[in-house]
Amino acid sequence: MRAASSPLPAAVLAAPSAAAALVVKPLPRAAANGGGSTGRRDVVLAGTGLGAALVLALGPVCGAARAADDEYVSETKEVIGKVRSTISLDKSDPSVADAVAELRELSNSWVAKYRREKSLLGRPSFREMYSALNAVSGHYISFGPTAPIPAKRRARILEEMDTAEKALLRGR
Repeated sequence: MRAASSPLPAAVLAAPSAAAALVVKPLPRAAANGGGSTGRRDVVLAGTGLGAALVLALGPVCGAARAADDEYVSETKEVIGKVRSTISLDKSDPSVADAVAELRELSNSWVAKYRREKSLLGRPSFREMYSALNAVSGHYISFGPTAPIPAKRRARILEEMDTAEKALLRGR
């Protein structure tokens, strides 16, 4: 291999080829055609070592993405639990103002952390949670921490959180 003219990084070219252990065999379709030449789809990354290099290079990235996704799921479930417990409190409960303050702090940090994540913006769980948190925060900002949430708004918030929770369970 000529490293100078190759578009591959020198580290990939110099790496011991784990692909040497890969045996690329033609698909049965090639044998059915009379055993002639194999098609371009039949041979995948033959002898270049690129497949193994990509797997080795992307392994840590996939693990980091999975850890970030697990963190998103756990934090979102925590916020869902906090919203449910806070909006179910009675307005005469003495701890309602503290619970609302904790909820606002938790929801603000959740939104600030995940709003800029491009990979999450299209997820149904993010969309539903963002909408529910916006409704809850808007209510408490407008009417104060002891004002009860109207039944219609409460039902919509709980429905959005149920939808978000179902989407989280499906990995969406």
